[in-house]
This record gives sequence, structure tokens and C-alpha cells, in this order.
Amino acid sequence: MDAAKMIELTPLDLGIAAFLLVALAACSVILQLNLAQRLVIAAVRTTVQLLLIGFVLRWLFAVQHPGWVLGLGLVMVLLAGREVHARQRRRVQGIAGWFVGTGAMLVSSFVISIYALTMVIEAEPWYAARYAIPLLGILLGNTMNGISLGTDRLTSLCWQQRAAIEQRLLLGQGRDEALRDIRQESMRAGLIPIINAMAAAGIVSLPGTMTGQLLAGAAPLDAVRYQILIMFLIAAGTGFGTLLAVWQTGNLLFDERQRLRLDRLQGEG
Repeated sequence: MDAAKMIELTPLDLGIAAFLLVALAACSVILQLNLAQRLVIAAVRTTVQLLLIGFVLRWLFAVQHPGWVLGLGLVMVLLAGREVHARQRRRVQGIAGWFVGTGAMLVSSFVISIYALTMVIEAEPWYAARYAIPLLGILLGNTMNGISLGTDRLTSLCWQQRAAIEQRLLLGQGRDEALRDIRQESMRAGLIPIINAMAAAGIVSLPGTMTGQLLAGAAPLDAVRYQILIMFLIAAGTGFGTLLAVWQTGNLLFDERQRLRLDRLQGEG
């Protein structure tokens, strides 16, 4: 059966959809939630940022040069690393704290994207922007959330349980032993959202990639196959990135003599 024709959206269609956000902002004002301004700013940012990336991608699709695709990919990773660092209630000071999240995403999302492009999708060429940038973007977005949740849980628990950690160290336990339970809980916190998303996919919700393809006119089973692939890749990227970031963040909270150094944290008291 032939795929349905994609329905093109006009600026008026988007304006009608935006009216719902205006109504939500009005409710926020009435209920005194203090979210109206943030909601409007987020909507404007979304519109501007997506329009800009749309023009950039149109140009990249025409150029098809690996250097430009790699450059945009690195910029995306660096910006995602900044978001991870900024979202922490307590964050490791200095460039080391920023590099943990950035490095974890570079190792996980970047490597997994290349693996999928070369071994699974087998795009020709493998660096084709039409495939590489959307795939990296969806992996980075989910991996960023997992790393943010995991590292935020780790630093918060270390702050709350600092007395217990110090006691374990005094009893002769090493850094890894003293942090074992906290690391495990933090890693679980980072992985739970993607596990829940996979468990609910197809029953409770239709994920974004599949929904987008169906709205664009793709055959249902084709959309399903791509969604399964994306979910597996997201889970792997989020999992490996979270494990690496949580482990390394824990290391940064100790000095070379394995003493707890919470003075390296900054943020909310």
C-alpha cells in the first residue's frame, strides 16, 4: 500500500496550536503559578531554535560534507554538556564538572550514533546529515536527561549522607565501597525514565519518532521498526552515558588520598 501524502503545515496552523500555550499561560497567571513568562520564553526559544536548525539542516543536506556534519555534531554535544552542568542543584566546580557530562555524552551518544549509521542503518554515505544529525540529536536529548538525573542524585545524596560516608572511610572502606549504594541508586535514577518509556511504548503512548513518521505518511510497520531501533539506541546511549558520568562524578568528589571533598561542589545549600 502506498504511503499517504504528508500534510503540509502553514504558519496559521502553527499559530492555532500556539493559542493553546497562550491559554495555558493565562491559567498560570490566574492560578499565580509564576510560570507564564517562562512558558512564553520557552515557546519562543523553541520556535527560533527549530527554525534556525531547519535552515542549517537544509544547507547541510545540500552540502553533504563530513567536516560540517561533524562540526555541528560537536557543537550539539558541547551545548548538551552545558545543559547537564547547569541543571545540577549541586555541581562539581570548574571545567572538570562540565567535562564529565560532556565526555560521557561524547563517548556514548556519538559512538552509538556512528555504530547505528554504519552497522544498522548503513546510510550512504554514513555521515549523511539527513540521518546523522537527527539520530545524534534524539540520542543526546535523552542521554542528557539521564546523566542530569543520575549525577544530580549522586551529588545530592553525597551531601545528605556525608556523615555516613565519612564514617565508612574512617572504618577503612575505600572510596568505591563507601559510595557503592549511592552510586547504584544514582545510576538507577538516570535509567528509570527510559526503562519506563520502553515499557509503556505502544500500550500507553506512541513515541515521538513513530508519531512523526505516521503524520508524515509512513506505513505503520515501517514506523514501528524505526521506533524500535530508536528506543534501543536511546536506552544504550542513556545507560552507558549515565553509568560513566555517575562513576566519574563520584571520583571527582574525592582527592588522591580518598578523602571526601564536598567543598568541590557549588550550588544550592
